Amino acid sequence: MKEESPAENQIHRVTSFQDLVSAPFYGESNAICWSRKLVGDFSEIVSKVKLNENMAVLDEDELHELQLSAQGELARETLLNDMKLLMAHGASPTLNLIKWYERDDAYPFFPTDVYSFHVDRSPIPTDTFLCTYHGDASDIISNAQAEQKILVPEIRTELKKLYGGKDEGFDAFLTENFFDLHYQAKPAASPINLGVGHLWRLAVDHSESKALPCIHRAPKEKTGETRLLMIC
Repeated sequence: MKEESPAENQIHRVTSFQDLVSAPFYGESNAICWSRKLVGDFSEIVSKVKLNENMAVLDEDELHELQLSAQGELARETLLNDMKLLMAHGASPTLNLIKWYERDDAYPFFPTDVYSFHVDRSPIPTDTFLCTYHGDASDIISNAQAEQKILVPEIRTELKKLYGGKDEGFDAFLTENFFDLHYQAKPAASPINLGVGHLWRLAVDHSESKALPCIHRAPKEKTGETRLLMIC
């Protein structure tokens, strides 16, 4: 009997936005993908926006103001339509241009920036939606192939040194500083790249979730290349 890969267990693929938002997470499945092959020139949109900082938000008005070729207009139409679909679903999409994310170097032994494998947490039931239109895409990893960093003995020892308080407050310290959200890949783990153009829905850690939260990370961007990412 052929053994299923982690991707086959973790990812549920659909062919429409309606299926993306209505399909339930179940079992080991905590990532749903609306697989698409997009048309249009998204690199043209990226090139038309001047970035003075490492990141910027591109809103609908700014998108409409861009002077674009026919291929650029097709890309813009896709972006606006994705925003419309997500907002109609009750989400608040943000279109980001990203050269790089800020690094967290406060604790060299335990970075808590988005380049580290992590899960999202929410006080209310919600999901994370994201799509990369240009540049490198994010990675996910199955929960079975990752280990919560706070459970790694040598890391836990360093965290206790950092905490320096009574044991009964240690778990609260980990949560308050978001250490418990971060994971490391196990040896021989196989992260899965989300690819360009696909719209994803990832499970989030909240009290009503019926699935484990999806572990993901941002890619390390190539120098000089700007990512175009929608997320909410």
